[in-house]
Amino acid sequence: MKNTLRPLALAALLVAGATTTAWALQPNNEPISPIPAAKVTNPAMVELGKKLWFDPRLSKSGFISCNSCHNLSMGGSDNLKTSIGHNWAEGPINSPTVLNSSMNVAQFWDGRAANLKEQAGGPIANPMEMAFTHELAVDLLNSIPGYQAEFKQVFKKDTINIDQVTDALAAFEETLVTPNARFDKWLKGDQKALTKNELEGYQLFRDNGCVACHNGVAVGGNSFQRMGLVEPYKTDNPAEGRVAVTGADADRFNFKVPTLRNVELTYPYFHDGAADTLAEAVDTMGRIQLGKKFTPEENAKIVAFLKTLTGDQPQLTLPILPPSSDKTPRPEPFAKK
Repeated sequence: MKNTLRPLALAALLVAGATTTAWALQPNNEPISPIPAAKVTNPAMVELGKKLWFDPRLSKSGFISCNSCHNLSMGGSDNLKTSIGHNWAEGPINSPTVLNSSMNVAQFWDGRAANLKEQAGGPIANPMEMAFTHELAVDLLNSIPGYQAEFKQVFKKDTINIDQVTDALAAFEETLVTPNARFDKWLKGDQKALTKNELEGYQLFRDNGCVACHNGVAVGGNSFQRMGLVEPYKTDNPAEGRVAVTGADADRFNFKVPTLRNVELTYPYFHDGAADTLAEAVDTMGRIQLGKKFTPEENAKIVAFLKTLTGDQPQLTLPILPPSSDKTPRPEPFAKK
């Protein structure tokens, strides 16, 4: 009950204190913070992680890579309602963006992975996703001389294990941050970074209580909240959120609040991918979370603000993957099981 009431109480306080004229708005103890640029401390591990990220050989089919569902050319998502997995399986839930995921309180919609390292091993062994096993993935990597040499250079060991794989993937994912959004420039004092319309959208977003859940450096991702605080959220998706991890009925339909960074790129929205557009998402969240029906003009202003949260996208050179050896197991793209 405490988790349910806290966002509403904060929202009420924010609405009561809303007196600032939007076009005169100045950054002052805002609930959102700018994203700092990534700091790379181990470039060799990051480069190895990048290769693993793009390598489809870590899937049974030899066709699906991490980038398949978290496409770095598409905001770190796949822009599908739910992802496509092994043997054209329909995924159970919308694929969240990988961008700025290092700032999340936990990984996955239900928070079942505590960090990026723990998350990185999940899809490889998920029969609906990459449909491999950790053992098969390690055997495959150990059969490729180029990977053997690179893992030895990074980890100073003669054999590869799954902990090294997930360490490298996590190190790469930690670099996928998006600084320098126009809203961040405004937070840092650039009064010309946003238009009057965008500032009015931010004031609506802030003063109506959206920041009760969407706050911090990632504008979300730092708490679990109930989907449908004011009125029930209607969906055919069977996911029940955090209760799958904790077993506590109070956590039913509690999901990790998604980051709103780069949100114009990460459609469709919500855990079930039900909202195709930002305007639809704003309307739904206003009603079911805040008990607020935004006018079309208000909705458009909030959407304009949300688009200012798009930052610099990761600029990558695609890696050249080391070739398989004669001993490397070949993929089975058309296997029935």
